[in-house]
Amino acid sequence: MDQALQTLIDQVRAAHARQAPLRIGGGGTKQGMGSLPLGELLDTRPYHGIVNHEPTELVVTVRAGTPLTELEQVLAQQRQYLPFEPPRFASGGTVGGMVAAGLAGPARASVGGVRDYVLGVRMINGLGQDLRFGGQVMKNVAGYDVSRLMAGSWGQLGVLTEVSVKVLPVPPAEATLRFECSQSDALGRLQAWCGQPLPLNASCWVHDAGADTLYLRLRGASAAVESACRSLGGERMDASAAAADWEACRDQRLPWFAAGAPDTGLDLWRLSVPTAAPALDLPADLMPPLIEWHGALRWVWAPAAHANALREAARAVGGHARRFRPSDAAAAAPEGGLPPALRALHERVRQSFDPAGIFNPGASVGMD
Repeated sequence: MDQALQTLIDQVRAAHARQAPLRIGGGGTKQGMGSLPLGELLDTRPYHGIVNHEPTELVVTVRAGTPLTELEQVLAQQRQYLPFEPPRFASGGTVGGMVAAGLAGPARASVGGVRDYVLGVRMINGLGQDLRFGGQVMKNVAGYDVSRLMAGSWGQLGVLTEVSVKVLPVPPAEATLRFECSQSDALGRLQAWCGQPLPLNASCWVHDAGADTLYLRLRGASAAVESACRSLGGERMDASAAAADWEACRDQRLPWFAAGAPDTGLDLWRLSVPTAAPALDLPADLMPPLIEWHGALRWVWAPAAHANALREAARAVGGHARRFRPSDAAAAAPEGGLPPALRALHERVRQSFDPAGIFNPGASVGMD
C-alpha cells in the first residue's frame, strides 16, 4: 500500500482510539465556507496523482490530494473538461476538496452538479477502514449510491482518498451574448429561453460598470450556437474576453464579489430559489444581487442585521438562504443548507461511517 495512504489510515485510527477530532484539509481554499478549523489537521495533499485516465471512456480516477489545476490540465490535453466548473477560490485547491464541498460554477443549471459526475470513491471511514464504493461506469451502482453522498458532505462521512469522475469533450462551439436589461427583464427572458431548444450553458446578471447587464453563454454544436446568436440578438462578446470573465465569475473574482471586502462588515449570502422566481423582495439599502444559474442562484452582500429578511425573502418563493462567507470567519460559524429531514438522514449515515464523530466536527453540510 502506498505509504502516504497508510499514513492517513494510521492517523485516523489513532484519532479514533483517542476520540480526538480531525480537521480534513487539502489546499485550504474553502476554509470558513463549510467548516471551522477544529481538531488536528489531516492533510490529504501527500496522497496525490492521477491513477487512471481513459479518454475514450470519458472517465478519470484521481487521488484526492491532486491539485484541481493539474487534473484540468491533463483533461485539456485531450480536449476534455469538468462540465460543472468547480470554483477555484484560490490556488492550491484539490480534487478531494472539490467533491467534499460539492460546489459547481456557472454551468450548474444546464449540466448538473458535482454529484452528477461522481462515479466512485475510495475513502477511509471513522474506524480507519479503507473502503471503495461505486466504480468507473454509470451502471456500476447497486443499492445506496454512497459515492455521490460524499459530494457536499464536507468530509463528515469520511476521508476521500480517490475519486472516479465522468468528464465530457469540450463543446465544438461557444459564444457569449451581452444584453443591457433590468433584473426583472433578465429573469423574464431567461425563463422564456429555458423553455426553448437553445444551447444555453450559463448566465449571469449583474450591475456592471454602472449598467444592469445580462451575460448569456451558449455552448454546443456550431450550427446550434450560431442559430441561437441570430435569434436571440444582443451584443456578441469577444471570445477571449468572455472566457476570462466567465472564469472570474466561476472563481468569484468579478468586481461585484470584491464589494464585500472584510472591512465592510458585509456577509456574502447564497440564495437558492426556483428558476422561475421573480426579483426578490430584499432590503432597499442593499446593492443589487448577482444572479446565476438562469435565475436559480442569487448572491447577496448584506450586514448581519438583514439575515432574517434574506431568509424570509428566499422562503417566500420556495427557496432557502445560506450565509456563504461571513465577514468575520473566525466569529461566525458557517450555516447548514440541509432541510430537517435530509439533515436527520445525513446524521444517520454519518453515524454509520464515523460513529465517534471525529471527522470535521462543526462542519456545515450543504446542498448545491
